[in-house]
Amino acid sequence: MAQSRSERVQYWRNRLLVSVRGRATVITVAFAALFLTVILVLGMLLVRDWLERREADKAERTTERITFDILRGQADVALTTRPDETGLVQIVSPNGRRVLAASPPARGKPPLASSDLRSGSLLVDRRACPASIPGCAWIFGLRVVNRSPWGPGVMVVSAEPLPSLLNVWGLPLSLVAVLLVLLALVAWWTWHTIGRAFAPIDRIRRELSDLDARDLRQRVFVPRTHGEIQALGETVNGTLQRLEEATDRERRFISDASHDLRNPIAGLHMQLEMALDEANDESRPLLRSALRDAERLNDIVIDLLELSRLDSRAPQPVEPVDLAEAARREVDRRGDGVRVTARLEPGVVVRANPVRIARVLGNLLSNAERHAESSVEVTVRRDGGTAVLQVLDDGHGIAPDQRERVFERFARLTESRERDPQGTGLGLPIAREIAEIYGGTLTIADSERGACFVMRLPLAPDGG
Repeated sequence: MAQSRSERVQYWRNRLLVSVRGRATVITVAFAALFLTVILVLGMLLVRDWLERREADKAERTTERITFDILRGQADVALTTRPDETGLVQIVSPNGRRVLAASPPARGKPPLASSDLRSGSLLVDRRACPASIPGCAWIFGLRVVNRSPWGPGVMVVSAEPLPSLLNVWGLPLSLVAVLLVLLALVAWWTWHTIGRAFAPIDRIRRELSDLDARDLRQRVFVPRTHGEIQALGETVNGTLQRLEEATDRERRFISDASHDLRNPIAGLHMQLEMALDEANDESRPLLRSALRDAERLNDIVIDLLELSRLDSRAPQPVEPVDLAEAARREVDRRGDGVRVTARLEPGVVVRANPVRIARVLGNLLSNAERHAESSVEVTVRRDGGTAVLQVLDDGHGIAPDQRERVFERFARLTESRERDPQGTGLGLPIAREIAEIYGGTLTIADSERGACFVMRLPLAPDGG
């Protein structure tokens, strides 16, 4: 679990910090964060100033109205609140210590601008956050120098509460929330847009990874974007075209050379056999050795010709093949060397070319006989809708990390070279490719001793 979490963290780290898509998103979000922060801070300052100015104007108008009413001798109606006046109004003593009169919302509260009054200020116009009211307010006050019902020098003070966004944390937190939402939208839009722009590249990559090295006729998708991605697709297809042509030339050369070599080798083989029949005792060992070399050369040519046919995917006629019968015939052809036993379930029928199936059986049995100590076991059985052929020897086996390597062309393990220096390393690759052509697999399974080759082919529908 810990390893899986670590792998996920590493995956997303690479996606965000290493991939082009991730880096572009991170850089875009970083620049957007810087730009939006500046814009939002400036906007916050402008909004704050506008709201404060609006409330300051309201407080000033209220104070001026009340002062004017007092000067006209209408003190009894001066503190009456109008519908458009939402603030607090106080008439404060000249020394700022007592509230002489107040509007209903301000009654019972201490003086709002006591410090300014004690200093003898004639005018108060500032933002304040007294403890007697929630939040902050804009305070505007005028000193009435002439006589008033409360005596000379009183201060008319009006306080308009500022909107909650203008308190210490409200507006900054609101702007941070807006900034995070905007950055999330920028990140999503950038990631989504770049992902859509790179979608054709991902498709080209997937199609390239799915290409079969033995069938280069496939081509990748070419988006009609009239840009670099379209040029990339066209270049890849052009490269595949040239690679296909080069591979076709190589296959034709191998096929033609194999065909041309078979007749001289067959003639050489026949002449060596005739010479061996007439040879004396001194030359006979040399002729036998030359005959074995000719046979090996002929086997190499046959293998190369078969590989050329497999690579070209040349169509071969298929028919129902009884896998058990084919295995029995191949076992009966074996000599008196290693003991070969068979456990064959009848009626295991597949659709394939009988010559190629016989080739697979021959290659697997020959390989098993080369590596077996004393015996080889061949098994044919059904497994659901699959025909299973198993060839097991009692040799030293193949290490798990080497099991795929034996299916590489011309690859030979050290033990194989020691037991059969004349081998070509083509038998097992040919057997696997034939199995794959008919929709099957050829693998090496675990076994207590020796190597266990297992071929699986789809059963023929309705027994053939």
